Amino acid sequence: MTNQTIIQRFLDDHHARFSRETSRSYQLSLKQFFANCSKDYDAVKASDIRSWLASMEEQGLKPRTIHTKLVGLKSFYQYCKEENRLKKDPTMTVHTPKKDDVLPYYLSRRQVALLQELTKKNVRDRAIVEALYATGVRISELLNIRLDDVKWETRQIWIRKGKGNKERFVLFTHDCAERLKTYLHHRQDESIYLFTNGRGGSLSSVTTERRFQEFAKELGFKVTPHTMRHTFAAHLAEKQMPQSYIQELLGHVNINSTRIYTRLMEHARKKQYDRYQ
Repeated sequence: MTNQTIIQRFLDDHHARFSRETSRSYQLSLKQFFANCSKDYDAVKASDIRSWLASMEEQGLKPRTIHTKLVGLKSFYQYCKEENRLKKDPTMTVHTPKKDDVLPYYLSRRQVALLQELTKKNVRDRAIVEALYATGVRISELLNIRLDDVKWETRQIWIRKGKGNKERFVLFTHDCAERLKTYLHHRQDESIYLFTNGRGGSLSSVTTERRFQEFAKELGFKVTPHTMRHTFAAHLAEKQMPQSYIQELLGHVNINSTRIYTRLMEHARKKQYDRYQ
C-alpha cells in the first residue's frame, strides 16, 4: 500500500472524530514528513523521525509547532499499528518536544470597550464582537450557528458541532441578546443562519477575519476572533469562576487546556503585586 493510500485511509477512518482543522493539520504534517523522509511508511525508523524534528528546529520552527506536527505523525502510526500494517511503531521511542510555555494574549477590559465603541455603528460587526466576547465560541462555531439554535428565553446557544464534533450549550448575556436582536431587526435577507453573507448563506470566516484585521489596524492593538475567545476565558478566570465551568463553556476536552487561564491570572496578580513593592 502506498503512503498516500494509507494516509487517506487514516483520515477517512477518523473523519467523524477529527475536526476539519485537525484533519487538515495532520494531512499537512504527514505530507511534510514523507517529503523529508522519502521512504515507505512501513520502512520508517525512529532515527528518520528525529532527523525530521531536528530539521524543523534548524528552520526555526517553534517548539509548539513541532509538537503539533509530531502529534499528527504519532496518531498516524498508532493507526497503522492498530490496523496491523506494521509490527513496530517507529514513533514509540521519539519523545514529544516540550511546548514553549506561552500564555495566551487577551484584551483588557478597556481594550474590549474600545473595540465595542469602534464597531457600534455597524450592527453586524457589533453583534459579532459581543457574541464572541459573551460566549467564548470559536469563529467556526459562531458562523455555523442557526437561528433555531438560539434559545432566547434561557439565553443559551446550542453549538451543534464543536471541535471534534462535540456539541454543547453556551450562555450569552442580556447585552449580547440586545445586540443580536438589533442586528436581526436590521437584516434584510432570509437565512437559517444567525450571521449571514447577504445571499442567505453563512458568513465566511475569511470575511470576518478581514474585518478584525481592519479593527486591529484602526485600534493599534492586536485583535482577532480567537483573541475574543481568550479574553472571554481570562475575564471569567479573573472573576474566580471554577476551571471546570470555564472548560465546559469553552468545549475543552482536557482540563489542562483550561488551566492556562488560571496561570495567566497568577501571572497578572504577580505583576500587580510587583508594581506596589
